[in-house]
Amino acid sequence: MASIIHSFEWLSLFFLITSLCSSAFKIPRLGTVRRSIERSPQTMSSSQFPEDIETFYYTQRLDHFNYRPDSYTTFQQRYMINSKYWGGAKLNAPIFAFFGAEESMDDAIYYIGFLRDKAPHFNALNVYIEHRYYGKSIPFGSSEEAMRNASTRGYFNSAQALADYAAVLLHIKKTFSAQNSPIIVIGGSYGGMLASWFRLKYPHIALGALASSAPILYFNGIAPQAGYYHVVTNDFKETSESCYQTIRKSWSEIKRVAKNLNGLSILSKRFKTCKKLSKSFELEDYLDSIYTGAAQYNDPPVNVICDAIDAAAKKTDVLGQIFEGVIASMQNRTCYDIDEFNHPTQSGLGWRWQTCSEIVMPIGHDRSDSMFLPAPFDMKEYVNKCSNLYGVLPQPHWVTTYYGGQDLKLVLYKFASNIIFSNGLRDPYSSGGVLESISNSLIAVSSVNGSHCEDIHPEKPSDPQWLISMRNTEVKIIKRWIEDYEADLALIKYKKVQAPKPQN
Repeated sequence: MASIIHSFEWLSLFFLITSLCSSAFKIPRLGTVRRSIERSPQTMSSSQFPEDIETFYYTQRLDHFNYRPDSYTTFQQRYMINSKYWGGAKLNAPIFAFFGAEESMDDAIYYIGFLRDKAPHFNALNVYIEHRYYGKSIPFGSSEEAMRNASTRGYFNSAQALADYAAVLLHIKKTFSAQNSPIIVIGGSYGGMLASWFRLKYPHIALGALASSAPILYFNGIAPQAGYYHVVTNDFKETSESCYQTIRKSWSEIKRVAKNLNGLSILSKRFKTCKKLSKSFELEDYLDSIYTGAAQYNDPPVNVICDAIDAAAKKTDVLGQIFEGVIASMQNRTCYDIDEFNHPTQSGLGWRWQTCSEIVMPIGHDRSDSMFLPAPFDMKEYVNKCSNLYGVLPQPHWVTTYYGGQDLKLVLYKFASNIIFSNGLRDPYSSGGVLESISNSLIAVSSVNGSHCEDIHPEKPSDPQWLISMRNTEVKIIKRWIEDYEADLALIKYKKVQAPKPQN
């Protein structure tokens, strides 16, 4: 009977989150690659991973910060290792550790190429650690149990995740007798935030961090609320002024048609929706996801959508042009699932909890030149909806309290070191990223052409020169960190040898 009740609670949470996604309650997804039902990679078993990858499970503590009996409950946390290129502990060869974010490691391990592409150059041991509550690293036995109530979800936060990573990395160092092997942590998007925060919180474990497309300033009013959508607007406007104007006009046209008798039926037919629209916002939200996804991930490139919209100008009206853009983005289908980007998945449910608890990024659009209709972020409404959904209040100030962010240059200039903040400036989340170097070792690497996490994606023969240069810059910086570490280690060993021996 209890399992039936739990299943009902789980389904109720699914439907509640789906309904929230269909309201003015939208924080664009992070993640190293674009996600949707149609585009999600097929989940693969560990036996299907590349042959050089070995999968392990670490017995992880549920709660790192309390001493209650239930804090010592454990779960199995998945991590993977590729030792093919490792130079070994005797040579103090480095360890590259990728921090999993709001997704299964089954997916991430294929999309993250920086580690496997650069491991031969550094003779590095590659480690991939899955984030708690995602993939197969689930406390309480199942996702249903783990997300069932506020008590079980309470252990699902970034601080616990960082402590997990610390425990796994120390375990790996011990297992491989690699005490003097320096660790470089790497992450993209939310994982990039984790990598930068880990270097700040655990400098005794990580020598340095590569934080790709990490919007660590999109909290507590540091970055402008409209920054994300301002970049999206600029991406489209710079690609095609006429495309930008058409999209801008389309919102009022959608609303005008929707108000007519059978207006929603007309819109449903014109956009070939798989189910009839119940309100115009469903279509508006779907289009929003297409446009932001193109700008953020270059998938498809913005020019593909704009070329289709502009090419249709002489043969159809505004809504017809917009539909041509949908076809260009999502390919020609018999119908289009307007809930495609909002279907509840393990990743989506987990991320909704995280953004309703601590990862509160106040993203809205209210600029007069925006491509989108005004929709300023309403913190009061956001708090109320999160409270109704989960029964807890979000803590919008916690990230900057715990990790910092305010007066970043002043604070980190003397305090921190060895972090690369990389950003592509066509990525809307770059508006919340660190775009200027803070010191000689807190370095911003950016490109006006780049998209979200593009620098840590697998290398391809077709990569443009700016992307090759960006990666080469990152490699040079990491190489310098390791050389400095090796010099310091040699000096310490020399001093120990030269130190006078105590007299009997």
